Amino acid sequence: VTAGSLFIAVEGICTDGHAYIGKAIEQGAVAIVYDKPMIEEYFSKVAYVQVADSAVALATIASEWYEHPSKALKLVGVTGTNGKTTIATLLYQLVRHSGYAAGLLSTVANYVNDEKFATTHTTLDPIALNELLHRMVKAGCEYAFMEVSSHAIDQKRIANLAFEGGVFTNLTRDHLDYHKTMEAYAAAKAK
Repeated sequence: VTAGSLFIAVEGICTDGHAYIGKAIEQGAVAIVYDKPMIEEYFSKVAYVQVADSAVALATIASEWYEHPSKALKLVGVTGTNGKTTIATLLYQLVRHSGYAAGLLSTVANYVNDEKFATTHTTLDPIALNELLHRMVKAGCEYAFMEVSSHAIDQKRIANLAFEGGVFTNLTRDHLDYHKTMEAYAAAKAK
């Protein structure tokens, strides 16, 4: 957080961004987006917006900030327990070898046409995701292929993206440490 920042408090898996609102204000945040009850002492210090779901608000604000890049692309999401990287990469390579400008967002690397960018997650956070999609649009990409993890779906990292199509590979026993049951895992994938 720097002076003049907007701070969006999102509850994560290990920690809750709402716990950092005071620190964000100390560091110069001038506006706070939140979805839980907030300590009233902050109200006089900053502008604040309470929303129903701050994770969705983050994705929506990121998309708006980057001019809704997914709407300017033919975006295809690939989800499933296994095969996401292979299928997304094969689709990207097929389109590139057919002469089209395209991007790839995957576990291995992200590409804007042939320019490679490092990655940190199977599916990036909404800000990084929209920033890369924006780069694709600016580079003339028509297509984008991305892996979509069940964690990203559940955490609403893909909220407000305009998917043109989707691929579902399979559903096998995995990620139950996060989803707890196969039913919850399947429900996340179904979204």
